[in-house]
This record gives sequence, structure tokens and C-alpha cells, in this order.
Amino acid sequence: QVQLVESGGGSVQSGGSLRLSCVVFGYSFSTYCMAWFRQAPGKEREWVAAFGADSATWYPDSTEGRFTVSQDNAKNTLYLQMSSLKPEDTAMYYCAAAPSNGVGCGLTTLEYDYWGQGTQVTVSS
Repeated sequence: QVQLVESGGGSVQSGGSLRLSCVVFGYSFSTYCMAWFRQAPGKEREWVAAFGADSATWYPDSTEGRFTVSQDNAKNTLYLQMSSLKPEDTAMYYCAAAPSNGVGCGLTTLEYDYWGQGTQVTVSS
């Protein structure tokens, strides 16, 4: 059974950094697309980074250059290193997984089958 467990959220001041972790149970990274999404109160869940089965990475403009997604196969863990954090980055952050089709990773919530429970990130000004 596939299970994703996030950790690492917390409260930081604007300009600070955090690293989120997502431990994966029940499947191999090499066959799945992985992604991080976030959802702020009253807003839709949005994609912030994706990591392909071939280790390719994708970011939207809002996080490009500030966020870095990576994985440690030995630890079955996906990471999201976040730097230069802004108050607008405040949200619940979720990791997600979907079987890879070999042609890239989805960027919408509908394209992911498995989700973690989320970890809260709060950035104060």
C-alpha cells in the first residue's frame, strides 16, 4: 500500500529557509512521478515542484530559483528545500505521487493518485 508522510514544516521569518521531507512507503521512486503542492486558506491547491522518475525537475515561476526538489533513494525520501521564503508561501504543503508514464509529470492535483497528510509552513513578515 502506498503511503506518504510529510514532515519539516514550521514557522520562519521572511527570507528564511525550511526543508520539507516526504517519506515514501510501498513503491519505488524509479517508477513514479513525485510532486509538492500547497494550499493556503481559501485558495485552491497549487503545484510548487515536481520530480520525475528520470530525476527531471519542474517548477512554476512562483518557486523557480527559490525551491529545490530532490530525493534520496536510499531513504525513500523526497525533499523540498525552500529558501528566500515569503509570507505568500504560507500554506499547508503536501507531497503527492503518481505512476510515471515516461513522458513527464503532471502539474495538477487530478494527475496524482496518492497524497500525504500535509505539513504547515508559516512565513511571517
